[in-house]
Amino acid sequence: MLSTEQKITALQQAVQTSPEYADIVPLFIGIYEFIRGREKNTGITIVPLQADPKKTNGESFPLVNCSDLSVDKEQAVAFLLGIIEVLSRKGLENDEYLQKIGAALRNGAVEPVTVYHAILGRDRAPVNDLSTTLAVPSPLVEYIFEIPLKTALEDFSTEFGSETFPGWQESFCPVCASRAGMAELRGEEGKRFLSCSACSFSWPFKRMACAYCGCDDPEKLSYFTAGEGSIRVDTCKACSRYIKTRDSRKGCSDVPLEVEDLLTIHLDLLASREGFERGK
Repeated sequence: MLSTEQKITALQQAVQTSPEYADIVPLFIGIYEFIRGREKNTGITIVPLQADPKKTNGESFPLVNCSDLSVDKEQAVAFLLGIIEVLSRKGLENDEYLQKIGAALRNGAVEPVTVYHAILGRDRAPVNDLSTTLAVPSPLVEYIFEIPLKTALEDFSTEFGSETFPGWQESFCPVCASRAGMAELRGEEGKRFLSCSACSFSWPFKRMACAYCGCDDPEKLSYFTAGEGSIRVDTCKACSRYIKTRDSRKGCSDVPLEVEDLLTIHLDLLASREGFERGK
């Protein structure tokens, strides 16, 4: 698992080699710089009820679920306010929304644990309710709360390797049940791995199958590229979703996939224009 420091370094190098990233990268560098050294200070503690991951293997049950999260509210609020300060300082638009969320956290109107459970459990209702109450766009609410949740989950997932779940055949993460954020082809044979959108854990998956609906009909699976880079977009006509995939045989294997995702927004735009949605 790559460290926060490595993510910062990769983003800094991207700006040096590709000036077109100069407008978007500083915000993400600021977020990672805040996280650096605070990975264990999110206020989120993860203690799975099932302590032995091998007992979940083969049963299609992830290791972690919502009930395994406990939250120290004071520490969680402090971390969230720090993230909001970074976003405000870096000039994120609609600063008044940030201030509304910050005020609600300070006066105790928001229970972080409720939002974290909703995000991990893919329950949109609590996030939408909070958005309505605060008159703040729900994507911004989710983005802010995802940062500490992902930080805690990624810190937790570093304890495990792909060999921990040797029989896992599902399209969702064996650690936290989240969907893949990106995929990667590794080794001379191009073995395919999915990378979790929440905890960054990677696990092997079928080469010719949709990472979301499982469709393996070659007539409905395709991909496209833009330029000569190592990232391509795999698409599925069965569910109209796509996933960005890095072919590590073409290089850049030392760059965190999370960073590759940030630096390939243009591919998301191209996929959207072709009628595909990002898998969730």
